[in-house]
Amino acid sequence: MTHSSHQDNPLPYAQRRAEDVPGHWLLARLGKRVLRPGGLELTRKLLKHAGLSGADVVELAPGLGRTATELLSFQPASYVGVEKDEDAARITGEIVKDTGRMVHADAADTGLPDAHADVVLGEAMLTMQSPNGKQKIVDEAVRVLRPGGRYAIHELGLQPDDLDDEFKTELRKNLARVIKVNARPLTVVEWTELLENAGLVVEWTDTAPMALLKMRRNLADEGLLGTLRIIKNALRDKEARRRMLAMRKLFNEHSDVLRGVALVARKPS
Repeated sequence: MTHSSHQDNPLPYAQRRAEDVPGHWLLARLGKRVLRPGGLELTRKLLKHAGLSGADVVELAPGLGRTATELLSFQPASYVGVEKDEDAARITGEIVKDTGRMVHADAADTGLPDAHADVVLGEAMLTMQSPNGKQKIVDEAVRVLRPGGRYAIHELGLQPDDLDDEFKTELRKNLARVIKVNARPLTVVEWTELLENAGLVVEWTDTAPMALLKMRRNLADEGLLGTLRIIKNALRDKEARRRMLAMRKLFNEHSDVLRGVALVARKPS
């Protein structure tokens, strides 16, 4: 999407000052379109393993619809996006209008009927929730899934699995301070437990470096022009640039620990 089309399609938090906006919306304001911890490559692997062709798909919190664009290429039977933010819902709605519809609701309370979908997909949204919030969204995904259906997630992960609890708490505090969102990433074992505790069977997992703000990843995800646009916008906006660099510094400092993690779990039939 070009910058000009944002004038008639405002981004979420468009009115907020750069220092107060949640990190992912700040990056979106600068022109970043792929806002996933493991990048587009991990998203594509996840979509391949989710079994989307001919499926009824529900995407929780699709944001700006970047994944929806990829997802539609698998030709699902239907698409429902559940998005709490009205601006984001409108942007994604324009992308999926031929295949599906948007529901303006919370991911933990979608209002969709039981056993409505073959696939429920959510990316980079459980990470932002408290343990209780995570559980509620997973339970809602399970309720909406048909028996044999799949829940596919792409989130911020931690490694190794035996990370010290104190370290995790400290890292969470730093992430919250820099991103302005209470990010609570989990280890692969913890993500797996979260899904298994809700009665799902994890069938596939993969990880990728958390390289959201690395140059090579941006070239891969956004292309050269997209990357140049982000740089140009950051140079123009001092406050946004300061925050982006603070995020990058924190991600780089902890690049050995932070990962993008993707899982596909099946609801037993």
